[in-house]
Amino acid sequence: MNISIKLNSKTLIIIGLITLSLFVIFSCSTGSSKTNDAESNAIALPVQQIDTATAITVKDYLGTIEGKVNVEIRPQVEGILEEIYVDEGAVVKEGQKLFKINPQPYQEQLNNAIANENVEKAKLENAKLEVDRLKPLVENDVISDVRLRAALSDYDVAKASLAQASAAVASARINLGFTTIKAPVSGFIGRIPKRVGNLVSSSDPLTELSDISEVYVYFAMSESDFLYFRKKYGKSDSTSTGSADTAQLIPNVSLVMADGTVYPEKGVVDAINGQVNRTTGSISLRATFPNKDHVLRSGNTGTLKMEERQRSVLTVPQVATTELQDKIFVYTLQPDNRVKQQAIEVTGKSGKQYIVKNGIKPGDRIVLSGLDKLENGMEIKPLTVPSASAE
Repeated sequence: MNISIKLNSKTLIIIGLITLSLFVIFSCSTGSSKTNDAESNAIALPVQQIDTATAITVKDYLGTIEGKVNVEIRPQVEGILEEIYVDEGAVVKEGQKLFKINPQPYQEQLNNAIANENVEKAKLENAKLEVDRLKPLVENDVISDVRLRAALSDYDVAKASLAQASAAVASARINLGFTTIKAPVSGFIGRIPKRVGNLVSSSDPLTELSDISEVYVYFAMSESDFLYFRKKYGKSDSTSTGSADTAQLIPNVSLVMADGTVYPEKGVVDAINGQVNRTTGSISLRATFPNKDHVLRSGNTGTLKMEERQRSVLTVPQVATTELQDKIFVYTLQPDNRVKQQAIEVTGKSGKQYIVKNGIKPGDRIVLSGLDKLENGMEIKPLTVPSASAE
């Protein structure tokens, strides 16, 4: 049996519309499913919006430490070292006895000089008596005045001889005083190379005495750094005037000691060398630190740190950057939540932050972590992290 179904044109149109509707619904459902799948596959990463902040940069300079006063103790007379009153490393006061050289030869020289002085005193007295004897004779025309003039001349010679003898006594007394060597300043005794019984002279240093109540840290900086700091602080050289306003050229510098610990007291840069080293292109400076607890000693080394505060600069965390062929990159987040690798130019560091000169601008968003998982154009789920100050 053959059954034929005849459909009119209106029926065909209705069937077509139904089919088209079903296809559109199916297509939309499939597209939405793909979009949802893509969104579900996007990884969630922390993102931070870049803004200006205050950054603190630190420049390091290697320095050598010396006491405020370093005195080399040398004998001023030659002789046998008889006594050593102090030990190496001892703290001494100004005027305290340090060494004694055998005084006997110098005591005998003094005794001899005193004896000569007494002889000259007697000669002067005789010359005076001769003048006094001749004066009335000349006045009464008993003798010629030539003899009186000769007597006066002998008197002047006797006075000069006595002055010379007295000077010899003073010199001998000074030399005798030099046999006892005293501390010219308060401070710490250094190494004592000589021992009792050694022959010493002015060419033999006995020790070095250091006053370390304050210490000097000598360091050098490049000419460009020096010019920068001079412009920043606007101070004149400490040698130009003695006024108080030039006493601190660069204040509040820190010192890191050899063991890596930070010295608790702050110092000031208060002296500048008058010349730039032509070989190295650097200039020497001096920083002064208080040292009341005597932690720092002459001969120590340390690292001098100068802090500079820069306001309204762009900073990015160092962990949010990657380096490739001497260039630094960050991943910026586009409005469609896709990342873009962006090269940046940095001018320095502030703690764990880079100071950025070019490449990004305030308001840009960067990815903070998971950079090894990213590729250019990849979509992520941003987890916003508040901006942190560089301080």
